[in-house]
Amino acid sequence: MPVDADVHFKIAELVRQMHAVPETTDDSTGEVLSSITAGAVEYVPGAQHAGVLLVDQKKHFDTLAPTSPVMNEVDQIQKETGEGPCLQAAWDHHIVLMNDIRSDPRFPRFSSRVIDESPVRASLSFKLFTDQGTMGALNVFADHTDAFDEESQEIGLLFATHAALALRSARQQQHFRSALASRDIIGQAKGMIMYRFRIDAVQAFALLKRLSQDTNTPLAKVAEQLVEKELAEPVEAANGSSP
Repeated sequence: MPVDADVHFKIAELVRQMHAVPETTDDSTGEVLSSITAGAVEYVPGAQHAGVLLVDQKKHFDTLAPTSPVMNEVDQIQKETGEGPCLQAAWDHHIVLMNDIRSDPRFPRFSSRVIDESPVRASLSFKLFTDQGTMGALNVFADHTDAFDEESQEIGLLFATHAALALRSARQQQHFRSALASRDIIGQAKGMIMYRFRIDAVQAFALLKRLSQDTNTPLAKVAEQLVEKELAEPVEAANGSSP
């Protein structure tokens, strides 16, 4: 069944929001994801709850933009049992549908606990990305069986696509800001070394690189440690010491 005009309008509005939110706002990604999960509940046929699940290599779970506490409860069950549709969607498959959690044999420990501990009876999960050991999935749940059909999957995939774009944009911004911060701290450390030892910028940077290699410590971390120590124990101008 084709996606109706209202859903296309909603998706277009989400794209507008994603580009309108200032990149410097710390919670800009959260705002966009909240719009996406709320839109999924509103427009995906059968959906009553929605959220985004992130899991890294160390099995740290993070539930983003949940539309209800049920999302956190179900994700916690997946974490504790090590199985579930959201995990499978994120790591192995693009879409995982469970229209009757009670009778579906794929995740017995997860299903048993969900039936006992939550109202959820059906789930639909979409893979967002798998990148550098971190995976993401958009998940929608319903409190009754047979809630999701082909139209649910088609519309849900649209929302999942834009959730993936929002997260990718956020990760790129985070990496960019981290790179800028590293550059700034390295510049500060170079300046302090130049002042203290009366050497030029090239020599100061070479000294930082040597310290990094000798201690097997990232260059930015070495610079941060030097700056922190220098600020804690400022060199007295009257000292006049030299190497």
